[in-house]
Amino acid sequence: MILVDSSVWIDYFNGVPNPQTDRLDALLGSEPVATGDLILTEVLQGFRNDRDFNQAKTLLSSLDVIELGGREIAIQAAQNFRTLRSMGITVRKTIDTVIATRCIKSDFALLYSDKDFDPFVQHLNLRSALTGS
Repeated sequence: MILVDSSVWIDYFNGVPNPQTDRLDALLGSEPVATGDLILTEVLQGFRNDRDFNQAKTLLSSLDVIELGGREIAIQAAQNFRTLRSMGITVRKTIDTVIATRCIKSDFALLYSDKDFDPFVQHLNLRSALTGS
């Protein structure tokens, strides 16, 4: 399963061509793609008009929507944050720590363009859906 982060969805819906949106375009309809409940919120709240909101909601609702949090993930996300901080790396957004932790725990690859996920790939075995690592 490949979980797609809001950083990629936002570029995708805004028509921004980059390696991540190209990969997403190739994945849709050919491989299992999911989004997270909190990612769904992040993406949908950015739409200004009802037509675009409804089109995005229809597309995103056709995918598996993964519950990102819960007690176990919350505790492990805090531990992952602390582990990275002990290495001198501070992740800027708690939600990114939760997303990365859910992916690690569930063995999902993550398609992202937000650099906050790079330390999770480098140090905590998060799999990148772009690089295959």
